[in-house]
Amino acid sequence: MKKRSSITDIANVLKISPTTVSFILNGKAREKRISVELVEKVEKYIAEVGYKPNSLARSLRTGKTNIIGLMVESISNPFFATIARRIEELAYKNGYKIIYSSTDNNTVRTKELIQMFRERHVDGYIISPPEGIEEDVSSLINAGIPVVFFDRYLTDVAVDSVTIDNFSSSYDAVKHLISTGCRNIGFVTLDSLQTQMQDRLSGYEKAIEEAGLTLHVKEIGFNQSTENIVRHIVTFLKRSVKLDAIFFATNYLGISGLKAIRTLELDVPNDLSVITFDDHELFELHKPSITAIFQPVDEISDKVINILLNKMKSGAKHKKEQNLVLPTELVIRDSTIAATVPMVNND
Repeated sequence: MKKRSSITDIANVLKISPTTVSFILNGKAREKRISVELVEKVEKYIAEVGYKPNSLARSLRTGKTNIIGLMVESISNPFFATIARRIEELAYKNGYKIIYSSTDNNTVRTKELIQMFRERHVDGYIISPPEGIEEDVSSLINAGIPVVFFDRYLTDVAVDSVTIDNFSSSYDAVKHLISTGCRNIGFVTLDSLQTQMQDRLSGYEKAIEEAGLTLHVKEIGFNQSTENIVRHIVTFLKRSVKLDAIFFATNYLGISGLKAIRTLELDVPNDLSVITFDDHELFELHKPSITAIFQPVDEISDKVINILLNKMKSGAKHKKEQNLVLPTELVIRDSTIAATVPMVNND
């Protein structure tokens, strides 16, 4: 196996110092007054031998890898996939690469990922955090490594974050259902203490209590198969007081919910009005189309990467964190339009 060339090897062949080679490779030839002829000679040689710099060794010298670690709940989820793609694009334009991984909301797995990224000397972290990683994140902050949360945050650690107004989004969605005449409104959510899920539940509860209605909440455990989620929702719809509306707290719960509704042969919106959190192209194409809460994914991505880039340029230590809360949009479609009596055709 051919031995990989090093800076010292190049210097020995060209009979110059390793320091001179290093200056040329790091773009400091003009600053160090190295002749154009010598620069061309070095560049020609490294092209011939196919020299590739050792990124880890270079990071130890410069203190930077130009790599960002991105950890999301699930990269297969359309919401996280869209944000990851946008962040990757914006990072690349600014000279950074992205390494990303799914945490599956697993605390142990997330801790291991943080350690792995740390061993690779990534310059900053973007995380949709599960519970229980406060100490790990605090360690990063104390070491001067920038961290930005998105989608949710941890209450016991001061970190920059970009989230949406989950409480108001949920509250407004339920108020919309009430305005169409719905009175028995179910809420299907995750069994989770994460801030975004708790805020969505609180918004639902507030709107229901203000209207003097009864709460109908179904919590489903995370990391269940689609089949199990559908089964839980079918059971909930069968056992509950005759619901006239249902609100799903995530897009994948909404997709499973539509399968459950079809299983029970319920008509939307005549039997059951439907709203789901986090819009998806499927909800627009579904017949009838499904009312959904749209999250500004481009704006979330832009804010997240810009905060991190600024933090990496200016230094993460001892700088007051930013906590941005963005509004959403309730996209009203056919699934929450009150049923009308069809006109009689006398022709």
